[in-house]
Amino acid sequence: MRCWTISVLKRISRIQVKRQLNTMSSKKIAVCQMTSVADKVANLNVVSQLVRDAVKENVEVIFFPEACDFICDNKQDTLNSAESILTGNTVKKYRELAAEHNVWLSMGGVHEKDENIPKKLFNTHIIINNTGDIVQTYRKIHLFDVEIPERNIRLKESDFCTPGKQIVAPVDSPIGRIGLSICYDMRFPELSTALSIMGAEILTYPSAFTYATGSAHWHVLLRSRAIENQCYVIAAAQTGNHNAKRRSYGHGLCVDPWGEVLADCGDSSPNYAIAEISDKIVNIRRNMPVFQHRRPDVYSLYTLSLRNTLPEEHSEQITPIATQTQHATSGPGNIFGHVKVPESCVFYKSDLTYAFVNLRCVIPGHVLVAPIRVVERNKDLTDDEADDFYRTVRLVQNLMEKVHETQSCTVTIQDGPDAGQTVKHLHCHIMPRKKGDFIQNDLIYLELAKHDQIKPGHPAKPARSLEDMEEEASMLREELKKITNKR
Repeated sequence: MRCWTISVLKRISRIQVKRQLNTMSSKKIAVCQMTSVADKVANLNVVSQLVRDAVKENVEVIFFPEACDFICDNKQDTLNSAESILTGNTVKKYRELAAEHNVWLSMGGVHEKDENIPKKLFNTHIIINNTGDIVQTYRKIHLFDVEIPERNIRLKESDFCTPGKQIVAPVDSPIGRIGLSICYDMRFPELSTALSIMGAEILTYPSAFTYATGSAHWHVLLRSRAIENQCYVIAAAQTGNHNAKRRSYGHGLCVDPWGEVLADCGDSSPNYAIAEISDKIVNIRRNMPVFQHRRPDVYSLYTLSLRNTLPEEHSEQITPIATQTQHATSGPGNIFGHVKVPESCVFYKSDLTYAFVNLRCVIPGHVLVAPIRVVERNKDLTDDEADDFYRTVRLVQNLMEKVHETQSCTVTIQDGPDAGQTVKHLHCHIMPRKKGDFIQNDLIYLELAKHDQIKPGHPAKPARSLEDMEEEASMLREELKKITNKR
């Protein structure tokens, strides 16, 4: 788990805004509506038919509502019907559907068995890509608990559900960057604002809204989230009578960043509606630049628990970047975790520390400093190694700022696995920074995490050529001589 402080730059040029947004030609999506019952097989048949029908419209992503797997009328049946994400048959079938029809699926809230608490489950939103890989998951963090004794109303999700503990960073998809939420989450604008600050272009609210609250608030809330965040909002919905105790409102929606409803499924079921996601978002954000008008000097929004990779329990075997193909060398090299760094890629070396160019850079000038002895953590350095290591960090930072003509650097160490460390060899990232190089300054840490971890559907950036790396290292050696000769 990593704590993040989300800050917004006060001034961003129009060109930079365009660069950050995923400008796209028009892409079709399908927002679906269904009436889930306690029969999982029957619900799966409905989902399958909706997928088969929607793909005929050349859609890129199909959105399904919360509880698309089932809705039971009592707690025990709900718990008994819950499945694991990786080993359960229901999600397996969803993945097969995505691969068979070459389409992305947003399965908006399945009942995931909580392996640690027998009498609880998670309400989990799953994004599956067109090859059937689970790209991302989000566990609902706001649970719907309402109890009105005088009206004999008791709907307490917390009776059987464990709340999620993390916001999930927006997911790259064929239609843009998707921010994940579920149903009741829409009543908490802090979540949607955090997602939009992190670059979301589409906010999703798969839902099973009650009929009474839906009639009063559904359209108002969803249009508000779209307008205030200048995002598309897609909210697949449950509708109709699921059993004698429960009725849902329906009206699966797609709303554009101006607040216009592009698609409304009404109250029929099963049903879907087609909408087009376009680059309209770029013009709206340019013409009314609310992101630039926020006042972080007066107020701020902190995201204390943010995740951008799959949790271990949802991950199939993922190979960390450290074990990916590196440039082989039969000659002398320097051990870095599980790989060897060619001597030709090293531009500085002392008795205890060395600095080398990066195989995959987050930004130009992204280089690494590591102790020669293989130590995993900062605390494992000897005093002499620590002195030399940090002297080298200062020297290299000075070098990179000079070469790239900057006055700032991001200097960071991911010290331990919970801090994002994937190479079991202490190292420091040095990245020369320029004003506006990221639309939000702290997004560099998100990019660094993506750089360090490969996940299904999101391969790492292509490795640089050995020639390119050697050329940079040679240039840095020459520039370093100029600096040291002046001293």
